[in-house]
Amino acid sequence: MASPPLFYFLIFLTVVSAVTLPLSPFSHYTDQSPNNDGHLALRRLADSSIARAQHLKQPTSIKPNEDSLSASSADAVKSPLTPKSYGGYSVSLSFGTPSQTIPFVFDTGSSLVWFPCTSRYLCSGCNFPGLDPTRILRFVPKDSSSSRVIGCQNPKCRFLFGSNVKCRGCDPSTRNCTVACPPYILRYGLGSTAGILLSEKLNFADLTVPDFVIGCSILSTRQPAGIAGFGRGPESLPSQMNLKRFSHCLVSRRFDDTNVSTDLDLDTGSGHKTGSKTPGLSYTPFRNNPNVSSNAAFLEYYYLNLRRILVGSKRVKIPYKLLALGPDGNGGSIVDSGSTFTFMERPVFELVAEEFATQMSNYSREKELEKITGLGPCFNISGKRSVTVPELTFVFKGGAKMELPLSNYFTLVGSVDNVCLTVVSDNTVSSTGGRSGPAIILGSFQQQNYHVEYDLENDRFGFARKKCSPEEKTSWTTISSEHNDTIGFDLSGMDYIRRSNIIEISGEIKIVTELGIELPTYPHNVVRLSFSKNMSFSSVSSGKSFPSISNDTSALSVLDQ
Repeated sequence: MASPPLFYFLIFLTVVSAVTLPLSPFSHYTDQSPNNDGHLALRRLADSSIARAQHLKQPTSIKPNEDSLSASSADAVKSPLTPKSYGGYSVSLSFGTPSQTIPFVFDTGSSLVWFPCTSRYLCSGCNFPGLDPTRILRFVPKDSSSSRVIGCQNPKCRFLFGSNVKCRGCDPSTRNCTVACPPYILRYGLGSTAGILLSEKLNFADLTVPDFVIGCSILSTRQPAGIAGFGRGPESLPSQMNLKRFSHCLVSRRFDDTNVSTDLDLDTGSGHKTGSKTPGLSYTPFRNNPNVSSNAAFLEYYYLNLRRILVGSKRVKIPYKLLALGPDGNGGSIVDSGSTFTFMERPVFELVAEEFATQMSNYSREKELEKITGLGPCFNISGKRSVTVPELTFVFKGGAKMELPLSNYFTLVGSVDNVCLTVVSDNTVSSTGGRSGPAIILGSFQQQNYHVEYDLENDRFGFARKKCSPEEKTSWTTISSEHNDTIGFDLSGMDYIRRSNIIEISGEIKIVTELGIELPTYPHNVVRLSFSKNMSFSSVSSGKSFPSISNDTSALSVLDQ
């Protein structure tokens, strides 16, 4: 199928109505030069999380038609899921005949699947780190024998434009109209994308999904890739594949385009019995928005019943009305892979932040750092031999508890001297009311190293702590020593050595490295972790002390060498 001339398409876009969907977490992205420090990267991620929240809270969308699609028949398929420097996760999918494999941003907060399309694809403001906008992978319809433009009278055209779609030039009395479905324009803050709907084949190793509706975008702004919408709308990938459930385990990331990936599992058939639970997972039911008349896009979100938030062992005294999904369709909590940091409306955030500040009053606040990074509260921990941080726990309906590991809600900033809470808010919502959209958005940063399951068949959300990253390859050697409580590893070659009966060091090392401490990598630099009753570790050859941070149950001490 030959792609339409670009200039005709752009002229046509000026006379059609725009469809606005909550797609992108990247609207405040700014390029990061090598001379900038980690403060700017954190500021970018904080701003993008807030911008994402604003568009999820106040999207403009038409109500999609809810006609169901035909079922697929298979057991399960997998696709790799990879962390990216822009703060999201990328999933690769193959479309067309023959297949063309394209990377997409994995997004549970929107439904349309679209890819950069045709050899004429243009992307403005897409200078992301590690990405040349002129080399963005794109789908070329003319190279696929299965590409078809969706017609205006095709029921699938209603996925975006609703039952009242206007087919200009079509005789209402005939079903043989050849006019195409109107082009879409998706706007989201500073970003946008525009294109036409295609019918294509979605290809997996052991499964082909025919007649898959996908957006063929030929013009975008501020988009590093296409979007794979996994929301609840009929145009989403789960809906079109008639998935029973899908699940993932997000690897922890440095936002550095690592090649480490895990599987996105798509259950398309009878892999589970109806009503069965995955062993080891805690479940809480999804909730439907009771009133979407204010905004039909709320139909696409995965709402959760968040009941309580704990800081340490103390329940934060959040009024129920701030957590509950209101009769007007506003408020409540959703889970969203497209948001980096968890967002809380200002009244909720202030109560949570205040409780952290109270329990961490031993450490001075770094309010200037909070202004720079957009994160907070931030604390100065320099000179401290041990640092104690209270746990953060989300309690859901049914008693399911998400007890976050420390690295999922605090990060070291710039150096080992400061730590900041990785939850964001904004100033657009008054504490006296005026809510709009979800009050809390559970972002992907807080979902790292969790096995997360969207059980669509049973309408519930499951989760459990799990080490998602592939095991590091280590070379263990037992050596004799008069001290049987010491472990060392060579940072230059990453070869670990173990002494005596020490069998587990990943917990303590994980706490340090996931918070961003980067130890010097001089040749033969050795860090010794001395496990005694007070759980201490020290840096030997560099002579520099690295503060270790833990939950309040087992603080680590730092010893200068």
